[in-house]
Amino acid sequence: QVQLVESGGGLVQAGGSLRLSCAASGRTFSRYKMGWFRHALGKEREFVAAITWNGISTFYADSVKGRFTISRDNAKNTVYLQMNNLKPEDTAVYYCAADAGVAVTTRLHDYEYWGQGTQVTVSS
Repeated sequence: QVQLVESGGGLVQAGGSLRLSCAASGRTFSRYKMGWFRHALGKEREFVAAITWNGISTFYADSVKGRFTISRDNAKNTVYLQMNNLKPEDTAVYYCAADAGVAVTTRLHDYEYWGQGTQVTVSS
């Protein structure tokens, strides 16, 4: 069982930056692939970024490539999402997710554990 708690959301102007954190409980965090997803009002939840259990490989949605960076610190049981050059269309509730499967995917149904989400609002 893994419990996830996101933090770091807030209100920022376009062009600004935020760093989201996701703290995980459980001794096996280092074995889980981790992902970030977001859910904007009126849209479906979508993939943002993912990272392998060892942090070697990362994956991004086209809409955030070059602006967002996912990383993890297994010693701290934490995964991060550094978001730079934010745009109003990045406004959403951001969720972190974890799964014990080895293969990293962009499909939300492949992730077993989810946090409660943190709101990110980007003003123009």
